Amino acid sequence: MMNPRFNPSAVLALSAGGRVLVMSDFHMGDGGRSDDLVKNEALLLACLSRYFDEGWHLVLNGDIEELQRHPLKTIRRRWKPLYDMFDAFARESRLLKTLGNHDEELIFEEGYPYPLYNVIRIETGVLPVFVYHGHQSSRVYTRYNTLVGAGLKYVFKPIGIRNLSSARSPRRRFHVEKKAYDFSLKNNVISIIGHTHRELFESLGRFSFLKFEIERLCREYPRAEGLLREEIAREVRLLQTELGMLKKAERRYALRESLYGQAFPVPCLFNSGSAIGKKGVTAIELTRERIALVHWPSGGEPRREVLNEDRLERISAKIELLGGTEKRPAKIPPAPSSPERHSVLA
Repeated sequence: MMNPRFNPSAVLALSAGGRVLVMSDFHMGDGGRSDDLVKNEALLLACLSRYFDEGWHLVLNGDIEELQRHPLKTIRRRWKPLYDMFDAFARESRLLKTLGNHDEELIFEEGYPYPLYNVIRIETGVLPVFVYHGHQSSRVYTRYNTLVGAGLKYVFKPIGIRNLSSARSPRRRFHVEKKAYDFSLKNNVISIIGHTHRELFESLGRFSFLKFEIERLCREYPRAEGLLREEIAREVRLLQTELGMLKKAERRYALRESLYGQAFPVPCLFNSGSAIGKKGVTAIELTRERIALVHWPSGGEPRREVLNEDRLERISAKIELLGGTEKRPAKIPPAPSSPERHSVLA
């Protein structure tokens, strides 16, 4: 029987002062050697505690539980402190949760305590933001997810192989991102996805963003003087170092495809990354005015780093000017019942 708390869609109205945090891909398991979240457990709890105390709403965007490997009761027992944090957000009506390909079986869990959705539309007052996991664009997962889950549970789990995911394949990752990008471009909206575990800001992966940033700084350098000139030179050196590290970590053809075949991509696709990164936890922050990609690095005291941020009105202008399509409102996928409506207040 389907979970009575499942509704295919929701609308979240972002009021002045309201703040929303979007995270995805926790893949909470049994705490064993194949549970990728264990290494970031303390960091994630500290991160969520900070956002809770500051009054943020939390959107968990799919693949939070690893149900293709473990039963829900095992996951809930191992990750009780994390569920306690979810409960705290839920008690104050500050939690929304979408389904991913690794936790879609939650719709059959009648006792599951949190409402579940396929997609959440956030009304910012500037342009609509659609939050969905992203696996919907992959035929492998939409057609054969049951078989994939059986393989993970009965074949790969016993021999210690970790999650099969689009994050492991640059080709699949690019396909998922391209589909989400095309949807956003066609409808003149922003999409925030997960699934690929690769953080994106304004449709750019970190590699492509760094190249554009280095080019921008090089243009500013001849006109700069004194300390500003020294600061630009230092920043370029740091970016070059990071770029070199990324070249080693990525396949060359995947780096070339990160622009989706365009000289300059329309900034309509964002990805919150994951909570199981080797270097820490990434997330998307959203207000009525701004959107930011943030990183909580592992090691040392928990701290928040802003990888990139921009004003929504500037992003809206770029979408309108670079998209080359007429403005038309995007529709939430048809649902058998009306979308649930929520309001995010200051």
